[in-house]
Amino acid sequence: MIDEKKKKVLELFAEGRKLYKLMEFSKALSYFVEALKVDPNDGPSKVYYLRCKHYIENPPPEDWDGVFVMTTK
Repeated sequence: MIDEKKKKVLELFAEGRKLYKLMEFSKALSYFVEALKVDPNDGPSKVYYLRCKHYIENPPPEDWDGVFVMTTK
């Protein structure tokens, strides 16, 4: 059973993920920030929050396929 808190996180995450795939990283970041305000321990939102910050500072190429490539360990 999904409680209201988790449901809100899922809604925010889904919207952020949609914007992320459209390369709208600043807008996507705001949804992941909101999701983390609701649940600071939400792992997927943390991951995408960090990826958005990375891509805002280091934009991917125009033909980006949505795959995040780790360059450091």
